[in-house]
Amino acid sequence: MVMKQLHPGAKWAFRVGGFFGSLFLVFFLSMFFGGILVSVVIKDGNFAISSLFSYILFGLIFLIVLTEVYARLSYKFFKYEFTGDQLRVEKGIIWKKYSNIPYQRIQNVDIARGIVARICGFSSVNIQTAGYSMPTNGRGASSEGYIPAVSIEEAEQIREFVIKKISKRNGSGL
Repeated sequence: MVMKQLHPGAKWAFRVGGFFGSLFLVFFLSMFFGGILVSVVIKDGNFAISSLFSYILFGLIFLIVLTEVYARLSYKFFKYEFTGDQLRVEKGIIWKKYSNIPYQRIQNVDIARGIVARICGFSSVNIQTAGYSMPTNGRGASSEGYIPAVSIEEAEQIREFVIKKISKRNGSGL
């Protein structure tokens, strides 16, 4: 089978996440290099506004370019596939992660739609497995089978498909 790509709106979700992550990085780098910037900007006791403005402008352009590269690469390298007996997920830009989640380990399927997802027209699918939870950015537990952006219709199809698979296993329902 061919691995599926995410919904094109996922690029916006990656942009938003990448922007805040890059902003965090730039903030800490500016704390580190702040002394160098102040010594360059203050010349002969006069505050050079144009130099400060050019450094800020350069920083913003760098932040936007970094965010866009991150969003495009994250979108390109995130793929998933439902096979006869498992969900396969491949993701990562520099460090690749390959996950195989057998249907017999799946406990529940949730569909979530945040504000960016509602604007762009996609849903996120959380496929929860027995005994797996990983804290993510202080927002609680994450699911092992996380698919960040699929069309609304495809999210419902995935949920129905997986629920049928695990219902056959249990002989009844969830």
